[in-house]
Amino acid sequence: MKTKKQGNNWTAYYDTETGRYFAEIMYTSREGREQYNYEITQDIYSRLGTFGDDTENERLIKSAKMTYSFENTMYGTLGPERTVWDDEANESMKETIKKQEKKKD
Repeated sequence: MKTKKQGNNWTAYYDTETGRYFAEIMYTSREGREQYNYEITQDIYSRLGTFGDDTENERLIKSAKMTYSFENTMYGTLGPERTVWDDEANESMKETIKKQEKKKD
């Protein structure tokens, strides 16, 4: 099974050591940046990339449990708004990404 899938605004990860699945959605524009991390299921991971439109992939990801959000935009905030919804899952996702980046080296 692939350990990483990617679309225009989303990336999904599978950690083979823990058997956990994660995804992030990131929007970047001249107005700022938004990032949302999710812990997803195997079913969601297997369906990602099968849609003809990335909007459908993002909708599927958003149906899972959000673990982290970051919004730094010109509209509605005076500064970065960061919320960690699930510390353990958020840290596990960071470790998964680090492991996958190490394998590239």
